[in-house]
Parts: sequence; C-alpha cells; structure tokens
Amino acid sequence: MNHKFDLTEMSAKLVYLKPINLADLPDEVRAQAGELDQIFAVHNGEGEQVAYVADLALATHLADEHAMQIVTLH
Repeated sequence: MNHKFDLTEMSAKLVYLKPINLADLPDEVRAQAGELDQIFAVHNGEGEQVAYVADLALATHLADEHAMQIVTLH
C-alpha cells in the first residue's frame, strides 16, 4: 500500500482538453474556426497549451497517434 509512483513519467503521456467558447478567443482564431461555437484547447502534462482542435474526435485521434491519454478539464 505504500508504493511510490513517478507521476512525472505518467504526466508525460497525458494531454488535457479544455472546452473553449469561440467568443473568448482572439479574432484570428475565431476566423479559422468557421461556424464552430466551441473548440478544445490541448495542454501537455505540464499545463502548456500546445494546440486547438475542432472536436473531441480529432483530439482522440491525435492522442492515439502520439500514444497519449486524454484527460478532460471542466
């Protein structure tokens, strides 16, 4: 029961998704999003934003391609 885990290694394989309303983003990002009302910001295990994606399906595909696990934030 008293096992130590290296959480640093585990967090390197995680990406966090945060839903973002387009109204909260700069004009140049909104212009690229077309008619979407919401997109997802993708953050690495250290909390750094690394991308925006259009939907959960695309985020899942990208995470799978890079052998990473998605964790959603709300």
